[in-house]
Amino acid sequence: MFGVHGAGGRRAVVGAGCAVVALVGLAGCGSGGGSDKDEAGREGAGQGPAPSRPAATAGPADGLTEAQLTAVAFADGEPAGGLTASEYTLDGPLGDSYTADPAPCQPLVSLAGDVSGHAPVAQVQRKADKPGEMLGVTVDVTLRSYGDGEAAKVMASLERAGRDCAGGFTEVRAVARARYEKAEPAALPAFADEADEAKAYRFTVLDVKGKLKLYEYLTVLRSGSTTLAFRAEILGTQDIGGVPEDVMAAQWRKFRAGQA
Repeated sequence: MFGVHGAGGRRAVVGAGCAVVALVGLAGCGSGGGSDKDEAGREGAGQGPAPSRPAATAGPADGLTEAQLTAVAFADGEPAGGLTASEYTLDGPLGDSYTADPAPCQPLVSLAGDVSGHAPVAQVQRKADKPGEMLGVTVDVTLRSYGDGEAAKVMASLERAGRDCAGGFTEVRAVARARYEKAEPAALPAFADEADEAKAYRFTVLDVKGKLKLYEYLTVLRSGSTTLAFRAEILGTQDIGGVPEDVMAAQWRKFRAGQA
């Protein structure tokens, strides 16, 4: 719920659905001291970098601009695999109040620049879902560009968090806390070897009573100075099995076509 995440917008949507979650006693909107939970899209320990890409895929050293990212991101209303993309209307795309306890687990909660320690040059955030289907799968899609070398550092931080926080951590929100019971590697999409690096994670999140288990997924790809993060969740206890690959493939194809 990382940003995927960092994801002010995605989490705002989840926050809006908290009333529904509360009715069925799920943890996604549990109360407790601390802080609330939407992008994250979600990222896999033990997965090394993919083979190096040709220099043409590296991207400019100073990162893509917001206009350039917007051009290669899903447009509002565009098909995103079996879902539909839309723009977030709440919160600034670079803001995210979601943090992790302990702090080294932060990359698994949010990669937003103001909380992750890696400030992007630009960021564009979208969500993909089925309009009007409140209880369906939601995927937070975030494209971020970084200055020279920073994107690789983001992936390194993510890999450390996946390794060191596998046994669990707490996501601190504005009005609640969520206990992540574990973080484990998830399957990478079939096209992952086209990226410079790729990580995928499956999160098991406990409800407020510590009985029900919710499942979220995070996949992050790096191409040169740009990262593409996908965080998938559902308002329920169903395990969706991963970020929908058709959503990731559609965004990856559009990104690569724009870079070409």
